[in-house]
Amino acid sequence: MGGEEFAGESNTAEALTGASRLRRAVELICSLLSLSHSIKVFAGKWKLIRNKLEELHSGLIAADNCDSGENPSLSRLVSSIVATVKECDDLGRRCVDFSYSGKLLMQSDLDVAFAKLDGHAKKLSEIYKTGILTNGYALVVSKPSLGASKEDVRFYVRDLLTRMKIGDLDMKKQALRNLLEVVVEDGKYVKVVVDVGDVVHVLVSFLGSTEVEIQEESAKVVCVVAGFDSYKGVLVGAGVIAPLIRVLDCGSELGKVWAARCLMKLTENSENAWSVSAHGGVTALLKICGNEDCKGDLVGPACGVLRNLVGVEEIKRFVVEEGAVTMFIRLVRSKEEAILVNSIGFIQNIASGDELVRQMVIREGGIRALLRVLDPKWSYSSKSREIAMRAVENLFFSSSSSVSVLMSYSFVDQLLCYIRNGEVSIQELSLKVAFRLCGTSEEAKKVMGDAGFMPEFVKFLNAKSFEIREMAAEALSGMVKVPRNRKRFVQDDHNMALLLQLLDPEEGNSGNIKFLISILMSLTSCNSGRKKIVSSGYAKNIEKLAEAEVSSDAKRLVRKLSSNRFRNMLSGIWHS
Repeated sequence: MGGEEFAGESNTAEALTGASRLRRAVELICSLLSLSHSIKVFAGKWKLIRNKLEELHSGLIAADNCDSGENPSLSRLVSSIVATVKECDDLGRRCVDFSYSGKLLMQSDLDVAFAKLDGHAKKLSEIYKTGILTNGYALVVSKPSLGASKEDVRFYVRDLLTRMKIGDLDMKKQALRNLLEVVVEDGKYVKVVVDVGDVVHVLVSFLGSTEVEIQEESAKVVCVVAGFDSYKGVLVGAGVIAPLIRVLDCGSELGKVWAARCLMKLTENSENAWSVSAHGGVTALLKICGNEDCKGDLVGPACGVLRNLVGVEEIKRFVVEEGAVTMFIRLVRSKEEAILVNSIGFIQNIASGDELVRQMVIREGGIRALLRVLDPKWSYSSKSREIAMRAVENLFFSSSSSVSVLMSYSFVDQLLCYIRNGEVSIQELSLKVAFRLCGTSEEAKKVMGDAGFMPEFVKFLNAKSFEIREMAAEALSGMVKVPRNRKRFVQDDHNMALLLQLLDPEEGNSGNIKFLISILMSLTSCNSGRKKIVSSGYAKNIEKLAEAEVSSDAKRLVRKLSSNRFRNMLSGIWHS
């Protein structure tokens, strides 16, 4: 539509009434919006004007079936909008042609135009609040197709915003459902939601709605937006935390779930923890977690929020004083995986690096609760068991006293069970935990030797993963330093043969050589060990390593084996 059509508008204005006048206004706004995108000067001011034009455009489209003849207020407003749009079109064309007399004067004219458009938008909102916009009149704007332009997406979101602001209750609900649908389907809608003025603020205000569905749907949309790190600050700046906590306190069950999920995302940034605490969020969350009637889909994310919050020392102290340690140890016994997993995460966070809290966890039965999850007799998922295993390692391997408690509760037997029969993920994790346990104390090495860990470590010496092979070799190297483990190992001919076979340079185990040699050095401390080494068909591998200077420890081992009465025996074997 060109400038001639704007000029001719005055000739036809009188003839237009009702819906036709309204549609004419929509067409004129569309034309000006198109023109505005080609303007290169005063970009900031034209962006503000464009925002208001889009708001008016959505509002007028939504009322496209209303008979303005029956509503004098709307009829007069449409006429005023048309007049202002004509003025803006003139300003726009002068900006495109650079035909304005001065920058300051044009800036002033643009400010005046924006103020007029803003006034029109407010009056339109007031008219709609009287009830003119209802489902019976509103035309629904179709959702843009996949790959639609940014302008189409922006217009659709603006239209939904108008319906949320001035529609009746059913229209607000439908607009929220439509908005949720598009932000879930396509991330570009989330950016538009954040960019289009008032959408976030309207969503935040809806969290306080007494209408359950309005509250729930807005919480869902806000939760989706909170999933984008770059937009979390926008939500917090719009004041989202306080209404989310009010939903936690007195919202519907579903509303609470989405509020908790949203807060869990927002509190991944520790800066928001104080805001949650300041609005009473900690108390509300503890109340939910302590309520035995609450289900896992609510308690789970509530635990997650608290897990994030206890990273702040002062909040952690308050939570501990409120009895959270006992509460969450009880929740570890839950049959619902979401509750169990998040409870373990909370206990890890609150006890990590804090000996007093860690001791409290032990006193309150934390070890027993975690080991129950690891007990093969009970039915738990692999995910739950892996998380429990990591928690045991992270919390109770730092002191000999807690390691002793673990072993007194048969943790070693559980660990061995998963190494022998567990699924791959839990098996590898168990091996890593066993490797670390082996390094905690002499007593742990003895208990593990008695339980039968050494043959299992030997099996992993041939694993495909270099990391697994190295851990197994290092753990075995530590274990055979204990006399009774050494004696037990030597008695197993299969173990000895495999160990010597792996020393063959052609086996490709050069990365583990130092640990394998270390194991053999320990085994030479007993006569039976030396005899088995020198009489083995693989004994030449040691000499090969020494001659190739692959390992200085190999030379030491050769010297040790060549001493006294073994010299002749070795000479006969190595030179045959």
